[in-house]
Amino acid sequence: MMAFMLSDEQLAEFKKQLMGEKKLLENELEGLGARNPANPSDWMPAKPAGEEFGPDKNDNADIFEEMHDKNAASNELEGRLNNVILVLQKMDEGAYGVCEVSGEDIELDRLKANPAARTCKAHMDMPL
Repeated sequence: MMAFMLSDEQLAEFKKQLMGEKKLLENELEGLGARNPANPSDWMPAKPAGEEFGPDKNDNADIFEEMHDKNAASNELEGRLNNVILVLQKMDEGAYGVCEVSGEDIELDRLKANPAARTCKAHMDMPL
Protein backbone atom coordinates (compact mmCIF):
# COMPACT_ATOMS: atom_id res chain seq x y z
CA MET A 1 0.00 0.00 0.00
CA MET A 2 2.71 2.52 0.99
CA ALA A 3 5.74 2.56 -1.31
CA PHE A 4 8.10 4.08 1.24
CA MET A 5 6.67 2.12 4.18
CA LEU A 6 6.86 3.88 7.49
CA SER A 7 9.03 2.19 10.09
CA ASP A 8 7.45 0.82 13.25
CA GLU A 9 9.21 3.61 15.15
CA GLN A 10 7.75 6.28 12.85
CA LEU A 11 4.26 4.81 13.14
CA ALA A 12 4.59 4.65 16.93
CA GLU A 13 5.72 8.29 17.07
CA PHE A 14 2.88 9.47 14.83
CA LYS A 15 0.37 7.48 16.91
CA LYS A 16 1.76 9.01 20.11
CA GLN A 17 1.39 12.51 18.62
CA LEU A 18 -2.15 11.79 17.42
CA MET A 19 -3.19 10.37 20.80
CA GLY A 20 -1.80 13.49 22.49
CA GLU A 21 -3.72 15.73 20.09
CA LYS A 22 -6.89 13.69 20.67
CA LYS A 23 -6.60 14.14 24.43
CA LEU A 24 -5.88 17.87 24.07
CA LEU A 25 -8.89 18.38 21.80
CA GLU A 26 -11.16 16.43 24.17
CA ASN A 27 -9.95 18.56 27.10
CA GLU A 28 -10.60 21.77 25.16
CA LEU A 29 -14.07 20.57 24.17
CA GLU A 30 -14.89 19.69 27.78
CA GLY A 31 -14.05 23.29 28.69
CA LEU A 32 -16.57 24.57 26.14
CA GLY A 33 -19.45 22.17 26.58
CA ALA A 34 -20.44 18.60 27.22
CA ARG A 35 -20.89 15.38 25.31
CA ASN A 36 -24.34 14.83 23.91
CA PRO A 37 -25.83 11.95 25.97
CA ALA A 38 -27.72 10.71 22.90
CA ASN A 39 -24.55 10.72 20.75
CA PRO A 40 -21.26 10.62 22.72
CA SER A 41 -19.23 11.61 19.65
CA ASP A 42 -21.18 14.89 19.48
CA TRP A 43 -20.52 17.92 21.69
CA MET A 44 -23.03 20.54 22.83
CA PRO A 45 -22.33 24.05 24.13
CA ALA A 46 -23.00 24.57 27.81
CA LYS A 47 -24.26 27.59 29.68
CA PRO A 48 -21.52 29.51 31.48
CA ALA A 49 -21.02 28.20 35.02
CA GLY A 50 -23.32 29.87 37.49
CA GLU A 51 -25.46 31.50 34.81
CA GLU A 52 -29.18 30.80 34.77
CA PHE A 53 -31.87 32.02 32.44
CA GLY A 54 -34.25 34.44 34.11
CA PRO A 55 -36.70 37.26 33.44
CA ASP A 56 -34.03 39.76 32.22
CA LYS A 57 -33.92 39.52 28.43
CA ASN A 58 -30.53 41.25 28.24
CA ASP A 59 -28.95 38.77 30.63
CA ASN A 60 -30.48 35.88 28.69
CA ALA A 61 -29.18 37.36 25.42
CA ASP A 62 -25.67 37.54 26.92
CA ILE A 63 -25.88 33.89 27.94
CA PHE A 64 -27.06 32.88 24.45
CA GLU A 65 -24.31 34.94 22.83
CA GLU A 66 -21.62 33.27 24.91
CA MET A 67 -23.10 29.85 24.14
CA HIS A 68 -23.12 30.74 20.42
CA ASP A 69 -19.45 31.75 20.55
CA LYS A 70 -18.57 28.54 22.37
CA ASN A 71 -20.56 26.55 19.82
CA ALA A 72 -18.50 27.98 16.93
CA ALA A 73 -15.25 27.10 18.69
CA SER A 74 -16.63 23.72 19.68
CA ASN A 75 -17.62 22.90 16.10
CA GLU A 76 -14.09 23.60 14.84
CA LEU A 77 -12.49 21.55 17.62
CA GLU A 78 -15.00 18.73 17.10
CA GLY A 79 -14.11 18.62 13.40
CA ARG A 80 -10.41 18.37 14.23
CA LEU A 81 -11.12 15.67 16.83
CA ASN A 82 -13.19 13.62 14.37
CA ASN A 83 -10.34 13.88 11.84
CA VAL A 84 -7.80 12.64 14.40
CA ILE A 85 -10.09 9.74 15.34
CA LEU A 86 -10.48 8.82 11.66
CA VAL A 87 -6.72 8.91 11.09
CA LEU A 88 -6.14 6.72 14.17
CA GLN A 89 -8.64 4.21 12.74
CA LYS A 90 -6.78 4.27 9.42
CA MET A 91 -3.58 3.59 11.33
CA ASP A 92 -5.16 0.56 13.05
CA GLU A 93 -6.41 -0.69 9.66
CA GLY A 94 -2.98 -0.33 8.02
CA ALA A 95 -4.18 2.46 5.71
CA TYR A 96 -2.29 5.33 7.36
CA GLY A 97 -0.29 7.64 5.11
CA VAL A 98 -2.30 7.12 1.91
CA CYS A 99 -3.83 10.14 0.16
CA GLU A 100 -7.62 9.88 0.16
CA VAL A 101 -7.80 11.62 -3.22
CA SER A 102 -5.08 9.97 -5.31
CA GLY A 103 -4.28 6.80 -3.38
CA GLU A 104 -0.60 7.79 -3.45
CA ASP A 105 1.63 7.91 -0.40
CA ILE A 106 1.48 11.04 1.70
CA GLU A 107 4.94 12.61 1.81
CA LEU A 108 6.89 11.90 5.00
CA ASP A 109 7.63 15.58 5.59
CA ARG A 110 3.88 16.31 5.38
CA LEU A 111 3.12 13.60 7.95
CA LYS A 112 5.87 14.96 10.19
CA ALA A 113 4.32 18.44 9.96
CA ASN A 114 0.78 17.13 10.38
CA PRO A 115 0.38 13.49 11.48
CA ALA A 116 -3.40 13.86 10.95
CA ALA A 117 -2.95 14.65 7.23
CA ARG A 118 -5.31 12.68 4.98
CA THR A 119 -4.00 13.90 1.64
CA CYS A 120 -0.68 14.38 -0.10
CA LYS A 121 0.71 17.87 -0.74
CA ALA A 122 -0.84 18.03 -4.21
CA HIS A 123 -4.33 17.58 -2.73
CA MET A 124 -3.95 19.27 0.65
CA ASP A 125 -6.30 22.14 -0.23
CA MET A 126 -9.10 19.87 -1.46
CA PRO A 127 -12.11 19.53 0.85
CA LEU A 128 -12.76 16.02 2.13
